[in-house]
Amino acid sequence: MTSGYLKRSASQLAGVTAISGMAACGGGGGANTTAAINPLPAPTPSPSTVADAGRFLAQATLGCTRAELTALQGMKYSDWIDAQFALPRTQSHWDWLLANGYNSATNINSTSGLDNTIWRKLIGSPDSLRQRVVLALSELCVVSVLGVNAQWRQFSVANYLDILETNAFGNYRTLLGQISLSPAMGYYLTFRGSVKANPTTGSEPDENYARELMQLFTIGLLKLNTDGSLQTDVNGNAIETYTQADVSGLARVFTGWGLDLSGLTSPYPPDYQQRPMISVAANYETGSKTFLGASIPAGTSASEGLKMALDAIFAHPNIPSFVSRQLIQRLVASNPSPGYISRVSKAFADNGAGVRGDLKAVIKAILLDSEARDPATAMAPSFGKLREPVVRFLNWAHAYGVKSPSGAWAVGDLSDTATRLGQSPMRSGSVFNFFRPGYVPPSTALSALGLTGPEFQITNESSVAGYVNYMQRAISGVGIGDLVADYSSLLALAGNSGSLLNEINEVLAASQLAPSTLTAMQGALDTIQSATSAGALNRIRAALTLVLASPEYIAQR
Repeated sequence: MTSGYLKRSASQLAGVTAISGMAACGGGGGANTTAAINPLPAPTPSPSTVADAGRFLAQATLGCTRAELTALQGMKYSDWIDAQFALPRTQSHWDWLLANGYNSATNINSTSGLDNTIWRKLIGSPDSLRQRVVLALSELCVVSVLGVNAQWRQFSVANYLDILETNAFGNYRTLLGQISLSPAMGYYLTFRGSVKANPTTGSEPDENYARELMQLFTIGLLKLNTDGSLQTDVNGNAIETYTQADVSGLARVFTGWGLDLSGLTSPYPPDYQQRPMISVAANYETGSKTFLGASIPAGTSASEGLKMALDAIFAHPNIPSFVSRQLIQRLVASNPSPGYISRVSKAFADNGAGVRGDLKAVIKAILLDSEARDPATAMAPSFGKLREPVVRFLNWAHAYGVKSPSGAWAVGDLSDTATRLGQSPMRSGSVFNFFRPGYVPPSTALSALGLTGPEFQITNESSVAGYVNYMQRAISGVGIGDLVADYSSLLALAGNSGSLLNEINEVLAASQLAPSTLTAMQGALDTIQSATSAGALNRIRAALTLVLASPEYIAQR
């Protein structure tokens, strides 16, 4: 009976229509057709119920324990955020790779160690909010190890992740400057080694980074209002943010950048993958550069030209709403209302002290907004998001204290759709992330409503079955490295399937499962005898699998 229920749950997942709340913007900045929810009550300063606390932690973290859920109920949301801001960073990805010997020459042409340190941080670090934001930023400013064609690429991507982590609570302008000079980005978007135009041969500078910097990381394709809606001309047509001439002009800024190999001898150790790229004068375009209405005079140095270019992009009126909307999507809801986007955009534009791009202010605005905190709003058909497969896995790992006794964190690459999660951090198949922010699942209730569902782009029959099967193995401790979960908090409840499910629902699913769903699950669990320790453990594992496979959990509200 239990296995039959699991199969039915898996098939339900493929057409999750419980979430009509998927974003209504095009691929990076389209029109938002979701009506603003007005009037909204003032945001509550602290959780009134365990469900309120669970919803907040579902948005702000990658999973929580019962103790963390209980602790939040005695706090203000803002105090919890401030405490997270104050937590020190744990050992960097770079330092962990070095400490564990991954700089051995045998690893020079591999990705060895990268997945290990990624899972170490995402599962084991206490700075839950920072790790959630790092994951979000990695899906906005995308680098994938699959596209870093270099030696020591695990160190290159580790350094990139360290940059994201360093700036997760910093300023977006600083982040742009550091990723623009990171070797990982130089390799991934191919401008490392780009040279100035050659009139004799007709060659032109590499335009890849210039285009994606504007299209994907900062301003998008179309001009936006503060609330994320499209600006139109007198004929009602959307207005492009930049032209091909702007791409070509900006690409001249990204000529002459190369690796800093100073003081190193071949075969090179990984050190250069941590150093910001430097300018090679002979390859740099010293002429004037014009883009987005800005001009960089001829003779400007490479470093000053880069600064001027990034300042000009950062000042563009699109960037607050473009970036804010995507961060809301990653944390809270795929279809934020125009009012929600506008409020967060204003925090991006000015943190209250005249500072633009303060990510602390943006994060607070996202998580404390009435639209995020109001329980009634959460039940609106246009609210919510599909939890990414990686987030579901991490929710389980955090809820039940998953550890790697050896310290190896040998979870590996989870990209395989049929047998794993169909998603693995820093392994996106393209710069457009695992899914586009404006993806509309075709021929669905979402498309009929004019809504988008980004995460549905990696949701299909194969990935649904693969996810459920993988989580069954993970929960049972089979074949996922040496990961060990702690189910001691559930053992005392195993004899009463209703109590067991209620506990899992509150801690893992933010109290989202309906009574009818819990009743159906209870009937399945009652067929599993729990009188012995083995039976109790089997019932716990089945309960966790059922909850993790349920549409009501997978639809984060």
